[in-house]
Amino acid sequence: MTGSHARNTVAMRTSPRCAAKTRRGTSGQSPAVLGKQRCRMHVGAKGSGALNGNKNALKNGLYTAEVVSLRQHIRELTQKSKELMDKM
Repeated sequence: MTGSHARNTVAMRTSPRCAAKTRRGTSGQSPAVLGKQRCRMHVGAKGSGALNGNKNALKNGLYTAEVVSLRQHIRELTQKSKELMDKM
């Protein structure tokens, strides 16, 4: 249901759209940040967007190279100890 007052949405509808491409290959539908080609979600505004590097993926360190090799070493030691126990 629409209110009884008229809304001036001309500026919003005519503002430039985000230049980021969607998965379909079309341009984004969000309005671009003033003076930029991207919206606030696609790094148009200062401080927005993903962090530099892959810092977003690091949550607990469970899959770092060091921990993975440590688990592999533990598996090998466990296997050797089982073999040793079987020989006794």
